[in-house]
Amino acid sequence: MTRKACDGAGLLAAYRAAVENLEAHVDEVNGLNVFPVPDGDTGSNMLATVRAALDEGQRVSGQPADRIAGAISYGALMGARGNSGVITSQIFRGMAEGLGGKRRFNGLDLAHALTIGTQTAYGAVVKPVEGTILTVIREASAAAVTAAELDSDLETVLAAIVDAAGKAVARTPSLLPILREAGVVDAGGQGLYRLFQGALLHMLGRAPAGAVGSRQRGGAAVSALVAHADQGFGYETMFLVQPSGSDLLDLDAIRTHLESIGESVLVAGDGRGVKVHVHSERPDEVIEFGLSLGNLSRISVENLDNQARDVREQRAAEFTGGAGSEAKAAQPRTGGVAPARIDGDGAQPLPRVPLAVVAVAAGDGLARIFESFGVASVVRGGQSDNPSTGELAAAVESVAADEVLILPNNPNVVLAARQVAGVTGSAVHVVPTRNAAEGVAALLALDPSAGADANAAAMTDAGRSLRTMQVTEAVRDAKIGGHKVKKGQTIVLGPDDGLIAADSDRQKAVLEALATLPGSFELLTLYYGDGSDLAEAEGVSRRITDARPGLQVDLVHGGQPYYRYLISVE
Repeated sequence: MTRKACDGAGLLAAYRAAVENLEAHVDEVNGLNVFPVPDGDTGSNMLATVRAALDEGQRVSGQPADRIAGAISYGALMGARGNSGVITSQIFRGMAEGLGGKRRFNGLDLAHALTIGTQTAYGAVVKPVEGTILTVIREASAAAVTAAELDSDLETVLAAIVDAAGKAVARTPSLLPILREAGVVDAGGQGLYRLFQGALLHMLGRAPAGAVGSRQRGGAAVSALVAHADQGFGYETMFLVQPSGSDLLDLDAIRTHLESIGESVLVAGDGRGVKVHVHSERPDEVIEFGLSLGNLSRISVENLDNQARDVREQRAAEFTGGAGSEAKAAQPRTGGVAPARIDGDGAQPLPRVPLAVVAVAAGDGLARIFESFGVASVVRGGQSDNPSTGELAAAVESVAADEVLILPNNPNVVLAARQVAGVTGSAVHVVPTRNAAEGVAALLALDPSAGADANAAAMTDAGRSLRTMQVTEAVRDAKIGGHKVKKGQTIVLGPDDGLIAADSDRQKAVLEALATLPGSFELLTLYYGDGSDLAEAEGVSRRITDARPGLQVDLVHGGQPYYRYLISVE
């Protein structure tokens, strides 16, 4: 079952499952907690962090997704323990920022949130080291973006995240020699993988994965551990500091000073509250510095030398052997229904059906959308690349249907589509959709039990009821509808190419265009195409929701050429 969107309740349920899965594997992660920084049991610290976040999330149960994400972020920051716990809290903080203003979210939103989470986590670490949890979140977020632009179904995107995280964990020893020497993978990365895995298992309707057993390792790795521990790690000092007055805390200045007196420095939060983590020989100096900044709470001081000597000889032998097994149960889909065309190379013809749809699409993303709706044949083409009557006729003949509906999705294709009826043996009806957004609306009105004639009328009405606009860039100075536009300006056009707005600021042009629409609307869909990417589209989405609080904005990767954005409102 596809899951296109997730609300606050769904986010909280998935997060709860993620915590439960980490809890089921906490001993496994603890067994990996070795140098270079043995700052307590990594699994236990991460579990304490995500439990605190879960408690906070449950306090706002029933709220929209952005409120749940914000509560999880706050709870993780306040409850962060250990190096990996603090970094995990920063991942959540970035994700909450990425989901800001969203009552619900889709796979693209999740990918963007993970990208912001990655940036926030890296920003919290003074000297980022690859082969750690940072590598895992970076590669997982990159995989999420790639998957989401192919299919924004949440299950598909999360499967890609789990698969990439598992592979990244497996590669950590090749990036960090000290892990390779000990014969283990990174503990924080493994913990993050288990969190993602738990969320995916929840979506698949399955219980947390069984913990992997451990086995004793040979003496060489243990000797390496003990030898390294003898070098000494000093003390781990952690606290939360809040300003005592009205002035905000300077995170960069705090990092700089702590770097001068300690190592493994993490400074997370904002000017109103900062979580500090540092290793040093003089915890008293660290606490004294903290007191000079403001009020301290949640103070923790641990002797790392004692912890290093107590590291267990028992190590988990195999951690990622099952990585991706859940992902295989939800592999990213590369298309929708089976193609209806016959290749002429021996493929068997498909059985004849009463009614089929042929759609024209410009861009891989739009083509996948139409395929996901069950369109029998998608003809590539659009602006400046209009398919011919012959190409449309070939598509109609290939679907082997008694009646065929054509969605031209471009005003310049409508006439060619209407000529198809005279050159094929099928009964062809044209639904004169002017863009892909109207085509999607038309498909939502399709009644498979009705004939083509009745459907054509209903689908035309559905497409025209949608308000749409397209955003592009003027390639020369011109005059459109009595208004002058300059080369390089962003112009927003209506479905019949009338000028709605023009401005040198792209986001301002979009907002001006939306302001011209009469009445109110609840949902805006933003299809981003060539010249844009997920990060930019999220920025436009944020500006829109800031200007129109309560409006739900859904992002979709269209990949359409020439038009940076195709926008529909309803």
